[in-house]
Amino acid sequence: MRETLFIKKNKDKWEAFDAENSIDPDELSYKYTQVLDDLAYAKTFYPKSKTAQYLNERAVKFYNNIYSRRKERISALFNFFKTDLPIAIRQNHKQLLYALIFFMLFVLIGVVSAIYESGFLKVIVGDSYIEMTKANIQKGDPFGVYKDGNHFVMFLRISLNNILITILLDYATGVLFGVGTLYSLMVNGVMLGSFQYFFFEYGWGWQSILVIWIHGTLEISAIVIAGGAGLTLGNSILFPGTLKRMQSLQKGAERSAKILVMTIIMLLVAAWLESYVTHLSSNYFDKEANQIELPVWGSALILLASLSFVLWYFIFYPLAVERKLKKAAA
Repeated sequence: MRETLFIKKNKDKWEAFDAENSIDPDELSYKYTQVLDDLAYAKTFYPKSKTAQYLNERAVKFYNNIYSRRKERISALFNFFKTDLPIAIRQNHKQLLYALIFFMLFVLIGVVSAIYESGFLKVIVGDSYIEMTKANIQKGDPFGVYKDGNHFVMFLRISLNNILITILLDYATGVLFGVGTLYSLMVNGVMLGSFQYFFFEYGWGWQSILVIWIHGTLEISAIVIAGGAGLTLGNSILFPGTLKRMQSLQKGAERSAKILVMTIIMLLVAAWLESYVTHLSSNYFDKEANQIELPVWGSALILLASLSFVLWYFIFYPLAVERKLKKAAA
């Protein structure tokens, strides 16, 4: 194809690309690909022409636009976790504290119920699970449940289950004036308290903490934090202040949804730990197992690291960000 014909065929497209000032990443990528194809053709048949030079300049322009947009997105994501999310957490510290208080109260109810009613736990988690755990305890492998199945399938199943329950029950039911969230916290708290007491009753309490709380620290923290976000929804409906109720709900949803992002990340990490790490810790307490095991110090390190992250990111860091912003505004 002669150069003049090549220019005539593509001139309108190039001019349209130059005239459109789109910031959509997909559209920029499409333009960049189209110009690269034309540039490759021009360099092959008209290597030293002004057409090749023009197309090369256009390709560089689109590449720089794509790269700058990518950097902006990365920067925005970094700022979200560095500033926006901690501020949202700080604004909802009161609701998060209420969720923690209610949850701990329900855990205590679960412990007391398990102490004074031997069949209580069976009602909560079911006969089959209790009998299976008892059988594992009798054969010296109390945490054998974490060794079953394909680890990747287990990760997908746990992730999907925990995230859906957290979003739908702990958080979304907050629109029912917070009652749904409180109910979810009650179910999880009572179950945790009675189940944890079950292991202490059979002499495996401290070992269960080292095994189960490898993933449980992040998982339970995420449930409580999502509960706090749900209470924020309920609070925005019950106490709209000077705003209309729907406006108040919208503001509450915007703040609490930010917190929900971090709980989902925590649940994914917890699911990975439960699927790939917890069984290594359980192997340590199964004396008949001839498998790779995680020693006590390794379990304790993971547990303490998870707890330290939760305390830092949800309590101390938001306070530090608030002080820094107030100081900058003064």
